[in-house]
Amino acid sequence: MNFSDVLIPASGISAEQWQLGYRISKELHPGGVALIFASDFRGAGLGGGLCNFSTVRENLYRLSCADFEIPISDLGDLRTGQSSEDTHYILQEVLLTCIRQKALPVIVGGSEDLSYPLCKAVCSIREETSYTHISSKVSLKAEDGMLSSGNFFHRILGGKEFSLKNVHLLGLQSYLNDWESVALLADIGVDAVRLSEMAGSPERCEPYFRRADLVTISCDAVESFCGEFSIHPQVNGLGRREVCAYMKEAGLSENLKAAGVFNFNFFSENTLNHQLLAQMIWHLIEGINIRRTHPQEKNFETYYVLAGDNEYAFHKEVFSGLWYFGNSRDEGQWLPCSRMDFEDAKRGFIKPKFLEK
Repeated sequence: MNFSDVLIPASGISAEQWQLGYRISKELHPGGVALIFASDFRGAGLGGGLCNFSTVRENLYRLSCADFEIPISDLGDLRTGQSSEDTHYILQEVLLTCIRQKALPVIVGGSEDLSYPLCKAVCSIREETSYTHISSKVSLKAEDGMLSSGNFFHRILGGKEFSLKNVHLLGLQSYLNDWESVALLADIGVDAVRLSEMAGSPERCEPYFRRADLVTISCDAVESFCGEFSIHPQVNGLGRREVCAYMKEAGLSENLKAAGVFNFNFFSENTLNHQLLAQMIWHLIEGINIRRTHPQEKNFETYYVLAGDNEYAFHKEVFSGLWYFGNSRDEGQWLPCSRMDFEDAKRGFIKPKFLEK
C-alpha cells in the first residue's frame, strides 16, 4: 500500500535531543510503534472533516524519550473517506500493512466505531484474538443501518469474521447503561468490570490486559476535569493518573498487535486535555518499550491452595512478579490473575471464571 494516497504527513515539530519528537520519524519501521491520527467522527453523529492534531502532537513530541529503544513513527493523518464505510476500509488496509511489517499501529482520534476495523484487521492475522475495550457505556442492541458507535460492539461480538477468544469490557458506569445489555454480557462470556473496580491501583484489572491482542479505549471513560475531554464528557470516570496507568498496562501486554484511543475532543480549547491525551500515548509507548526488554524465558514459583476438597495452583513469575492460575503443566493454559486472587483463594474463594476452564 502507498501510504501517501491515504495519509497526510504531519508538519514538522522541533524537539530537543532528550525529547520524544527528536526520535519520531515519518517512515514505518518494522518492530516499531506507528502512530496514525484519525478524524472521522461520523459514527458518533458528528463530522468527518480533518481535525487539527497539532496541539496533541506538540505535547507528545516534547515529552521525554526516556530510555526508549523502540522505533516510533508518526505516519500522519488518515484521509477521511466519502462515507464512514470507506474510512473503515482504508483504515483496515493501513493497519494490515503495519501489522504485516511487524509494526504496532496506534490509532488516535475518530469515533469509537473505528474499533471495528482494528478488531477486524487483528482477527484476520490472529486466530482466537483477545480484545480489551475500555468504555463507560455498552449497547448490545441489533441496530440496522450504518456501523456506528452505538452498534459496533454488538457487531464485533456477532460477526463471523471475528475469531474472539476473550473479550473484556472495562470501566462501565451502571447509571449510563441499559441494564439488560450489561446483564447479557456475562451470558455471552464477556468479562464486564465496573468503574468502581478500576479505581485506585490497576493491580486488580491488570490481568485483563496481559494477553490482549487489541486494546481500545473511549475517552468517554475518562473523567472530564478541565472542560470537555471527550465528545461525550462525563463528570465521573477514570482519573488522570489511573488512565495513564492502564495505558501502560496495555503496552505491557504479551501479545499486543494494535491499539486505539477514540472519542477525544480535539476541539477542546484547554491545553490540559491535549496534554493528558499526549501523556496517555506516552505511557502506552513506555509499556511497549518495557515489554520488549523482558526476558523470553520465564521462571515461576508455584503455590498450592486448598479450597474445599480441591487443590489449586497459583504461579508467580519471578522476573515480573505477575500471577497465573492453573493446574496444567502447560503454562500457555494458565489464566492471568492478580496477587489479590491468590490471597482470596487462601481465604477459600476461587473466582468462578477460573473454574470454567
